[in-house]
Amino acid sequence: MTVLERVREQESRAGALEQTAQVEAAAGGDELSSTLKRELVGRLGLATVASMVATPDTEQARAELRVTCQAILNEERFSRLLPAEREELTSRVLDEVVGLGPIQPLLDDDRVSEVMVNGCASLYYERDGQLHPASMRFESPEQILMVVDRILAPLGRRLDKSSPLVNARLANGDRVNAVAAPVGIDGPYVTIRKFSNRITSLERLVELGSLPQWYATLLSWAVRLRQDIAVAGGTGSGKTTLLNALSCEIDYGERVITIEDSAELRFDPKAHVVRLEARDASIEGTGEVTIRDLVKNALRMRPDRIVVGEVRGAEAIDMLQAMNTGHDGSLTTLHAGTADEAILRLVLMARFGMDLPTAIIEEQVATALDLLVLSARHGDGSRRITSLAQVTRGAGGGVELAELVSYERADDSWHLVREPEFVARGVEDHRLAQEEVDRWRSLVL
Repeated sequence: MTVLERVREQESRAGALEQTAQVEAAAGGDELSSTLKRELVGRLGLATVASMVATPDTEQARAELRVTCQAILNEERFSRLLPAEREELTSRVLDEVVGLGPIQPLLDDDRVSEVMVNGCASLYYERDGQLHPASMRFESPEQILMVVDRILAPLGRRLDKSSPLVNARLANGDRVNAVAAPVGIDGPYVTIRKFSNRITSLERLVELGSLPQWYATLLSWAVRLRQDIAVAGGTGSGKTTLLNALSCEIDYGERVITIEDSAELRFDPKAHVVRLEARDASIEGTGEVTIRDLVKNALRMRPDRIVVGEVRGAEAIDMLQAMNTGHDGSLTTLHAGTADEAILRLVLMARFGMDLPTAIIEEQVATALDLLVLSARHGDGSRRITSLAQVTRGAGGGVELAELVSYERADDSWHLVREPEFVARGVEDHRLAQEEVDRWRSLVL
C-alpha cells in the first residue's frame, strides 16, 4: 500500500468516525430529525407523502410512514442509536409530518390541560395545574403557521395578516386561540385548552377535594329547587367544570337549552338538551351569530332552563330578563374574583345591552339572580369551589349579598355561615324530604 493510499484510508476512517459522532450528537435533535425527514420524502416521493398526510385516517398514515422510518434507521450509519432513541426520533418526525409537530405529544398526554406556544422562543404546558416548559419547541414561525393551518383548515378558518386573531373549537372539543403578526409581535402565538370530559358531576369534584360533600349536596339542592345561579371565577379556575357538574343535576324531564362560545358542556344522553354554539364571522365578514342572538332565540325554543356557558357582554341583559320571565333555574358563568366584583361586572355588561340607569339594572340583577358561587385556582394548581352568596334585593333597592358558605384558604376548610332560605322552602313544598335535610344538617354541624 502506497503512502497516498494509507493517507486516504486514514482520512476515510476519520471521516467515518466523525460522521458517527455527528449522528450520536444529533440524536433526538433537529439535525437528525431533518435528515430522517429528507430520507423519508426521498424514498417515498413528495407526492406520496403528501397524499398520505391528506388522508382522514391519520393513524393509518402514521403506521405506514413508521415502517419506512424504521427501515431508514436500520441502516448502518444509524447503528449507534439505541432502540429508544430510534423510537423517539421516529415519533418526532411522524408528529411533524402527520401530526402537529412539537405539541403533538402534549396533546396526546391526558394529564396536560393546556398548551401554550410563545412563538419560537418557548413552549409551555399545564399539567396538574402547574406550568412547565417543554423541552421541544418550534424551529421557525413558518412551522407554527403550518401547524395552525393544519388545525384550522378543516374548520374553514385561516390565520394570516388579514385575519390575525382566530378562536376555534376542534372536533374533540379542544379550544384553540391563535395570534399572528402584526398583532403577535414575537409570534405566532397559539393557546390550546384541552377539553376534558372526566369531571361531569359534583361527586367527582368532591373526590378531587374541590369541595366537601355537604357543600356539593347544598348546590345539588339549589339546582333541583330551580335557583338561578351564576358561577364566577378567574381564567382556568374551573368555572365551566362546575357549570357542567351543576347542569348534570337538572332533572331529565326538563328541556335545557345550552348556549356557548365553544360547546364544552356534556350531558347524559338521556337528558333533554338542545346545544347551541356561537359562530364568528366568515372570511368574507358574514354569518356571525353572537351569544346574544342565541339567548334571544332560545326564548322561542320552549326552554325550561337556559344554560349560558359564559356572559361577556350585552347578552347579560337578555340572560337576566330570561331569569325574570319564568325561566327559573338557569345557570351561567362570568369572570370575577369576588362576589362584589361579579355583581359589578353583571351590571356593567347589562348596560352594554340596554342603556338604562344603574339602579334599574341592579334591580334586574337582584330579582333575577338567586345564588353566586365562586371558584378559584391556587398557586399549587389545585382548584376549589370557595364561597357561596345569596343575592337579594336590598331594603333601599339595589343588590344585597349575604354569605352562605365561607372558605378559609389557610386551612383549606369550608364553613356554613347561614342556611339558605331555599332549604326550608324545599321542605315546606315537599320537594326536599325532612329526613335528608336533617342528615345534611348533622354533617354540617
